[in-house]
Amino acid sequence: MKTVLVFGGAGYVGSHGCKAFAQRGWNVVTFDDLSRGWRDAVRWGDLIEASLLDRAAVAAAIRSTRPDLIVHFAAFAYVGESVGDPAIYYYNNTVGSLNLIEEARAAGNVPIIFSSTCATYGVPETLPITEEHPQRPINPYGWSKLFVERMLADLNVAHGLPSVSLRYFNAAGADPEGEIGERHVPETHAIPLAIEAALVPDAPFTVFGTDFDTPDGTAVRDYIHVSDLACAHVAAGEFLAGNPGAHVFNLGTGTGTSVLELIGAVERAVGRKPDTRFGPRRPGDPAQLVASARKAREVLGWETRHSSIENIVASALNWRLRNAA
Repeated sequence: MKTVLVFGGAGYVGSHGCKAFAQRGWNVVTFDDLSRGWRDAVRWGDLIEASLLDRAAVAAAIRSTRPDLIVHFAAFAYVGESVGDPAIYYYNNTVGSLNLIEEARAAGNVPIIFSSTCATYGVPETLPITEEHPQRPINPYGWSKLFVERMLADLNVAHGLPSVSLRYFNAAGADPEGEIGERHVPETHAIPLAIEAALVPDAPFTVFGTDFDTPDGTAVRDYIHVSDLACAHVAAGEFLAGNPGAHVFNLGTGTGTSVLELIGAVERAVGRKPDTRFGPRRPGDPAQLVASARKAREVLGWETRHSSIENIVASALNWRLRNAA
């Protein structure tokens, strides 16, 4: 049985990744400081409770588990917070990742799958966005992730460290079996906020901008179900076993959903329209972010199975209702 050491496995995408690896027969060990994750989300394998910023703890975890693969989800991921306090993003996301990368190399070049983001692209010049699109982040969060991609590429050239960087578009939804789901404090993602606005009085959902150059004037995003993201990590791990190098793949559907279309999907699922308010655009918000995931399909053999907007909203609603306060 192969072992995967999952950094950030108590978080939203990380916990779904742990489940996907366990279902494919991997021995799963989670490394998480629980500062933004949840102890009860660690349901597949053991937990090492420690910080990525503690390099000695990272080294000890790698020595003790002797992993065949490292999957790195551990990061702060609030764009607004990164603008207001960029130092903690560069320290946690970039310096912490350097600790992990150095110790993976010291342990004999343990392959790494890195959770990256479409935020490394910045404002798109062409759509859909391919992996060759220029990377020009417009916030510290995007830069903190891009620096890690650069480190992985350079360590591969210098020392042969194998890696895959997976650039997510908009992760959404919840485990179809309802075992785990999306819990952020504060919650900033559109789908859980829109569901809350349909279920709870005085919890309005704000549409930021109605004058974008899109069919209905609202921003368009590529929503991908978190379970499909998780399965992509398993596929990437299997790919790395026979393909050394530093590889990058987009993870999206290639289909955009506008904010108004999202509100419509929530209304159909809940049976009640979200209480909706309209506000100005947020600075730096692109009109559209839509992935080309052709490379992941062709190279990894990965396909989305849960990522229709109807399935995404239904799974998120199921999680919300199962975990109502």
